Amino acid sequence: MLKSEFRKKYMQKRKALSTDEAFLLSQDIFRHFTAYFKPVPGQKVHIFIPIKKFKEIDTGLFIDYFLSRDIRVFVPKIVDTRLISVEIFPDTAYEINSWGISEPVSETDSGISDFDYVITPLLYCDAKGNRVGYGKGFYDGFFAGLSIETKKIGVNYFDPDDMIDDAWEFDIPLDYLVTPTAVLSFFSSGLE
Repeated sequence: MLKSEFRKKYMQKRKALSTDEAFLLSQDIFRHFTAYFKPVPGQKVHIFIPIKKFKEIDTGLFIDYFLSRDIRVFVPKIVDTRLISVEIFPDTAYEINSWGISEPVSETDSGISDFDYVITPLLYCDAKGNRVGYGKGFYDGFFAGLSIETKKIGVNYFDPDDMIDDAWEFDIPLDYLVTPTAVLSFFSSGLE
C-alpha cells in the first residue's frame, strides 16, 4: 500500500474513535512506554503536543509525568519551515499556530541533538519502522540531525499490518513503536 493510501485509511480509523476510546488507548500507550523504557530524572525527551482535532495520542500524560520527575521535556515548533526543539517547563506560555497546533511562544531552539527519546507522531508505521506522517517532512529533517544514540519512538493506536510500498531510501525509520498492546522494536524481530 502507498503512503497516501495509509494516510487516508488511518485518518479515517482515528476519526472513528470516540474521545473516550482515544484517551483510554493513550493511557495504555503511556503505560507501555514507561514500563518498557523506564525514563529517569535528568534524561531529555522530545515529544509532540497532540493535534486534538486529529485525535492524536494524548501526550499530556507523558509530559506531566516527565515534568513531575525532573525529566527534561522539549517540544517541536515550526519556525521558517524548520522543526526546532523548545524546552518547556510547568509555566511555559503557549500559542496556537496556523495549523491549530499548540506551541510554546518561545522560538529559542535548544540546539540539542542527543535526546534520550524522541516520541514521534504518526498515522501509520510498518513492521520495519517506516512511518507515515502528514506528508510535510518535518520529522525526516529533524531525525537527520539527531545523535545516533537517540531512540526514535513512534506512538500509535494501531499495530502494523501492511508494508509501506513507497518508503523512500532516505526515509529514516523509527527504532520502536509503542501501541496500546505492545512495544515493537525494530532492532529485533517482533513484539516484545
